Amino acid sequence: MRYLTIALTKGRLASQTMELLEQIGISCEEMKDKSSRKLIFTNEQYGIRFFLAKGPDVPTYVEYGTADIGIVGKDTIMEENRKIFEVLDLGFGKCRMCVCGPASAAEYLKHNQLIRVATKYPKIAHDHFYNRRNQTVELIKLNGSIELAPIVGLSEVIVDIVETGSTLYENGLSVLEEICPLSARVVVNPVSMRMDNARITQLINAMRERIR
Repeated sequence: MRYLTIALTKGRLASQTMELLEQIGISCEEMKDKSSRKLIFTNEQYGIRFFLAKGPDVPTYVEYGTADIGIVGKDTIMEENRKIFEVLDLGFGKCRMCVCGPASAAEYLKHNQLIRVATKYPKIAHDHFYNRRNQTVELIKLNGSIELAPIVGLSEVIVDIVETGSTLYENGLSVLEEICPLSARVVVNPVSMRMDNARITQLINAMRERIR
């Protein structure tokens, strides 16, 4: 039997996914060893391999078939736009993708003015402003603290993930528009879905039943 390979997003999503899998009887003791330098972890009983990857890389591993299944945030799926099947909303890692800025920036949105938008998510931002709002904007890609951009005058607004909104509030910013809700999702390689349909479907159904 060939291994079913699962790519997990490093950090909290990986921990929450492993907790869920343990609840349906699939554990991986190797992964609990915090001192381990291993990159691939195996559950021989179920023929499952796990590896940890950075969020933006998970859809890539799944698209190319290096992983049959991936666990990743909806934001990453939207931004990476890979040829993969999104099959299950796991319901954890909940947050929102929003347009944020100082209260004064609401006027720019109301009148569809040409503004600068700073973001880690240029594809999502482009789709929102150009395709949904029909508003021309200048997109500025940043990697660090996006909240800084409107404070120092680099942009009028930002497009970013909002969990509690406390960081925005502390910096005099607020949510001006919600783009979409986000959470952790299960994605599957289309070829794997055909070739190993029974095992993948069984696993996904077990996860679905558990989160119900």
